[in-house]
Amino acid sequence: MREIGSDEVFRLRDCLLALAEHHNRVSVNFKGHYPKTPVGQTLKRFAEDIDGEKSHIYVIESENKIIGFCKINIDGTSGAIEYLIVLEEYRGQGYGAVLMDKAMSSFSDAGVSVIDVKVADGNSAVSLYEKYGFKMNAHILRLCK
Repeated sequence: MREIGSDEVFRLRDCLLALAEHHNRVSVNFKGHYPKTPVGQTLKRFAEDIDGEKSHIYVIESENKIIGFCKINIDGTSGAIEYLIVLEEYRGQGYGAVLMDKAMSSFSDAGVSVIDVKVADGNSAVSLYEKYGFKMNAHILRLCK
C-alpha cells in the first residue's frame, strides 16, 4: 500500500467505475443514479484535494493495477472517509481492512476526533465500518427526479 499524488489520480478511474456499477446493483432506492458526478470531474477534484492538502489517497496494487483505494479528508479535528473501494474480484481477502487500518492510523496521527463515512443504502460495507466502531448517526433522505 502507498499514498498517491495528484499526478496519479487518473489511475483510479476503473475503481470509480466499478464502485458506480456496484452501487447501481445493490442500492435499495437509487439504482441507476450513480455516479452523480462524471468520473472525469471527480478525478479532477481528487487531484485538487490532494494538491490543496485536504485529502490523502491510499492505494493497493497488484501487478501494477490499482485494486482498491481509500480517500480520506482531514479538516482540523474532523475527518471523513470519502471513498473506500476494493474491486469485487479482490474482496474477502482483507484489503478493505488494510485500507481502513491506514485511514484510521492517519486520522489518529492528525489528531482527528470525529470521523464521518457515508454509505449508500444497501451497501454491505456498513459491516466493515461497524467493526471499526462506527455507528449510525443519521439517515439522509433524497429525492431524485
